[in-house]
Amino acid sequence: MTEEQNVKDGQMPPSPEMIPVEEPQMSEVGTLANIYIEPGNTFEDLRRKTRWILAMLITIVGMSAFQISFIEKVGFEKVMRGNLENNSRIQRLPDDQREALIQQQSQPIVKKVTYIITPVLLLIGFFIGGLLYWGGANAMGGSIGYFKSLSVFVYSTFVPWLVWELANIIVLFLKAVEDIDLKGGQGGLVNANPNLFLSLNDSPALRALIGSIDLFVVWGLVLAAIGLQKIAKLSSGATWATVLIVQVILITLKVGWFYLNG
Repeated sequence: MTEEQNVKDGQMPPSPEMIPVEEPQMSEVGTLANIYIEPGNTFEDLRRKTRWILAMLITIVGMSAFQISFIEKVGFEKVMRGNLENNSRIQRLPDDQREALIQQQSQPIVKKVTYIITPVLLLIGFFIGGLLYWGGANAMGGSIGYFKSLSVFVYSTFVPWLVWELANIIVLFLKAVEDIDLKGGQGGLVNANPNLFLSLNDSPALRALIGSIDLFVVWGLVLAAIGLQKIAKLSSGATWATVLIVQVILITLKVGWFYLNG
């Protein structure tokens, strides 16, 4: 019954206080466990109340923990040497210039900056991902606010990344330093993609492209599709179109970065 009909019938429209409000059924901590067990119900709960801070922080801390553990075990100078010597532009420098650059980039201050900038870049990446989901879902006819789209991006990332982070930290502590490959190790010691069949001497851009076809990535995409369908009320086709378009954009940015950096 509309407000006009209510007035005509001599009835007052219900006050805002009388309109039932959907209360969340899970705590923020509860969503972290339930997203693994019942993702559909968890995203329904996230539609009732937006939550993303705790999941984002855990993901960023986990990624930073792996990076710090890797560098501390292998040694910062070895890591930087491996990165720079793998760069095609650095390889073209004379030996003395290349060695001077490696020593310059291996200074303790650079190490500290690396530890600080990594979580900052991850934080920026989350907000960009949320923005892409927000724009894509609304363009496809859905209805979703920015922070709700951010929660979809964060939780669909949190699930596979947390498993990936824990697995890599365990493998890192079990492996001897001499068995860790500097070229591929920083990108993860646990791989679930076709990069296993490529040589570490292949183009970094090619490895970034092939590495995007990953079981952890697919897991995240499935969760993102569930989240957008539940929260943005998109059809299945529109949901997957949004998720895949955003993924293509992210892959293009990643491959472009590796291509430009040799």
